[in-house]
Amino acid sequence: MISLERKRSERSRKPFLLMLVEVRGSVAAEDNGQVLTIIMSSLSVTTRETDLRGWHVHDAVVGVMFTEIGIEDRNTIAKIISRRINGTLASNLSSEQLKQLRISFHVFPEEWNHDASVRTKNPTLYPDLDKRDAARKLFRAIKRVMDVSGAIIALTLSLPMFLVVAIAIKANSKGPVLFRQRRIGQDGKAFTFLKFRSMYVNNDASAHKEYVTQLIAGKASQQPTNGHGNGQGVYKLTSDPRVTRVGSFLRKTSLDELPQLINVLKGEMSLVGPRPAVPYEVEAYDVWHRRRLLEAKPGITGLWQVSGRSRVKFDDMVRLDLHYARNWSPWMDLKILLRTPAAVVLGEGAH
Repeated sequence: MISLERKRSERSRKPFLLMLVEVRGSVAAEDNGQVLTIIMSSLSVTTRETDLRGWHVHDAVVGVMFTEIGIEDRNTIAKIISRRINGTLASNLSSEQLKQLRISFHVFPEEWNHDASVRTKNPTLYPDLDKRDAARKLFRAIKRVMDVSGAIIALTLSLPMFLVVAIAIKANSKGPVLFRQRRIGQDGKAFTFLKFRSMYVNNDASAHKEYVTQLIAGKASQQPTNGHGNGQGVYKLTSDPRVTRVGSFLRKTSLDELPQLINVLKGEMSLVGPRPAVPYEVEAYDVWHRRRLLEAKPGITGLWQVSGRSRVKFDDMVRLDLHYARNWSPWMDLKILLRTPAAVVLGEGAH
């Protein structure tokens, strides 16, 4: 029911509030049933008919979802409900019983603090994802083995290329060989993303930020590809003055992404998964777009990259990411990895 209400909230853009009431501590086992019965009875007279009531943990934790609350009310409604519930319970329970209650409130969608170094999802609002992860425990172990072994092999084979690229970057423009950027990974956790530097240092990112914002809103137009990709436009800046000559080549061949193998070894990324997002991109997300950050670890390649890459609209990219998150398996990862070289050689949307 929580999962279903999340999807309704994503569509209606109206938040909901989940309240949990838990009996803790030294309340005698024979009193538990009585206390919980009183709680359920109190909630039935202090909540709306449209609010959803039931067990969050059977015979232990009572849950209520207050649906379609106003956005402007999300910061005050918990206080109002808390006072109302506590007042009703105080007239039906002893002071000792009241002390053993723990009432918590969880608002969806969560307010993400974009200035924080780490943001994580509230697991109480995503029990379905935790259940799915538990069911895939073996697959997740296999995926990690594939990531580590694949990254080690790829790094070993590409060491000469690392040297050549590093020399080319230094010869073409001043600045470091590696580009480090804060990206948002699974569950909203921030990490330092590595690429070969393809742009001049101290550049202005405002044009890219503006285009990304328009892209996510569905207002961006396709950009010309200068004769590449059968004349089809791409949803990406293709005439970016920040990009160096060497950087342009690295981007078209995807060689700039080789250092991400280090992110894979560190466990921040996977070989296969959604593209990691920059913070100002996440700030422009609609609520349902966030699911691509919550349901899978970001990857170097993925279903989006082998399905048209930048020729795909942003909403369609998110749908591909969510399809991957729901259906991934080691075999699916292997098929995507095998399709990646062809997508790189053909330059599918790479700019």
